[in-house]
Amino acid sequence: MAQVDGPPASAAPGQPCVSKLVLLGSGSVGKSSLALRYVKQDFKTVLPTVGCAFFTKVVDVGASSLKLEIWDTAGQEKYHSVCHLYFRGANAALLVYDITQKGSFHRAQQWLAELEKEFAPGEVVVMLVGNKTDLGEEREVTVQEGKEFAESKGLLFMETSAKLGWQVCEAFAAVAHELLQRHKAGAGPTLPGGDAVDLNSGPARQVKCCAH
Repeated sequence: MAQVDGPPASAAPGQPCVSKLVLLGSGSVGKSSLALRYVKQDFKTVLPTVGCAFFTKVVDVGASSLKLEIWDTAGQEKYHSVCHLYFRGANAALLVYDITQKGSFHRAQQWLAELEKEFAPGEVVVMLVGNKTDLGEEREVTVQEGKEFAESKGLLFMETSAKLGWQVCEAFAAVAHELLQRHKAGAGPTLPGGDAVDLNSGPARQVKCCAH
């Protein structure tokens, strides 16, 4: 089995610090598509992930750099016992749901409960992501529902469209920014409990993340 413990969020002088980010959520919510869009600036129909796929991306935030090791976990229930291992040692997580599938929103909440069993409050940076905004006419989960749940748990929150590339870069960039802030602060909690950061409005952070 592949090594499941993430590397420490530190690096040699002059090298980007490394952080492990896991994508969690039901099958077919677009986790692989989000990773592919972010890392390769591409979108295509992909087969369901088997076990876990792996991507890397170096993000520049001001004068600092962060290497994200992105672990894309399978969403099917038959892989659940395996995927549970992969988020050990994670520094951040994207909890992804499909805005057109209410059940996937509930499943994202269950994944958060799984994370809470492994990590102390504030130990990992967690963002709730509502994907597939390009299918807005089929929406079953409102923006307000997503935002309110994120607020109740102190999560970052954003809606995205992997197909259109809408806010995908911004979602990963916001997580990278929080990880670097945590690293600079000595790995302390980055978000006050109960306060969500809604990233769907307002100016985007100045983070270079989408260059080829």
